[in-house]
Amino acid sequence: MDFELSDDQLALRDGARELLDGLADPTRVRTVVDAGGGVDHGLWKAMVEQGWTAVDVPEERGGLGLGAVEVAVLVEEIGRHVAPAPFLSTLLALGALTRAGREEWAARLAGGDAIGCVAWTRTGHGGVRAERDRLTGRSDPVPFAPSADVAVVTADTGEGPALFLVELGEGEQPRREPAMDLTRELAWLRFDETPAERVGGSEDVEALLDCGAAFTSAEMLGGAARAMEMAVDYAKDRVQFGRPIGSFQAVKHRCADMLVDVEGMRSSAYWAAWCIGAGHEDASVAASTAKIWCSDASKRVMASALQVHGGIGFTWEHDLHLFLKRAQLDQVSFGDAAYHRQRLADLLRPRVETGRSVI
Repeated sequence: MDFELSDDQLALRDGARELLDGLADPTRVRTVVDAGGGVDHGLWKAMVEQGWTAVDVPEERGGLGLGAVEVAVLVEEIGRHVAPAPFLSTLLALGALTRAGREEWAARLAGGDAIGCVAWTRTGHGGVRAERDRLTGRSDPVPFAPSADVAVVTADTGEGPALFLVELGEGEQPRREPAMDLTRELAWLRFDETPAERVGGSEDVEALLDCGAAFTSAEMLGGAARAMEMAVDYAKDRVQFGRPIGSFQAVKHRCADMLVDVEGMRSSAYWAAWCIGAGHEDASVAASTAKIWCSDASKRVMASALQVHGGIGFTWEHDLHLFLKRAQLDQVSFGDAAYHRQRLADLLRPRVETGRSVI
């Protein structure tokens, strides 16, 4: 079997990297960061014009007709550039509303006429509650909520989790909150008997969680791969005791460990994306596996990259901290590693009890 990306997928990756190299270079990203976080509207417009928001929309409906693996390719490049654009949040909202048959909102999101966000909160632990199509409570931090036109919200109904649509009208956008990760804007969605439309049940919540976990893993992969490259380049250039530090065994081991972690992230993230695109029965297993591995591996890669860079890696002037802070939010978005270990155990337990293979 060939596990490499196809020629078309590689061309998509190269095209995405070229666009982001020009419109999400460190100088432009820092312009957004220095402003306190937000959206680079020039970058977002370019993504829409390239058809990114409709990448997995069928061609007969005006989209590119691609799939989940191609989405992962784009998200990986976004993570690689810590790009300040609401691509993933909009795409996840688009997927949920498409499955719910909300064609008007789906068309607006796919065409780039609206920005979407997703407020996923672990049900059964406080958060958002729903009663008679009204929401009460506060979500987890939601990327790009201050700029979003529509939010897809998970809420506990008392009979299980469900999905709800909340329109964020003019003057009602949530206030941008202070955050460590300034490559994105963040806000909590607070609800006080807020009207909402139910757009899905527990199965739709699980489908949204699978997509969120898988594509967030792909974003962590992109960030970790770039942090590793930065560390390797620095190890080649930094001279100590008359030799590049990359020639020292301890530094070599750090870099080798980073490579092992990044390749493991790549395998698990793309397996999850493929399972989702193929409608495979193991999609949830693959998504949770990817989130577990990528969340843990991302921490290790970022820590090793900091160690290789030494004191300069901790400074505001160095770009490494942008990747570190973005990774920290991704590691807990759509459930942290501990949450997905429990979810994976719950998914696999019936197989073990009936004597079936877990692989």
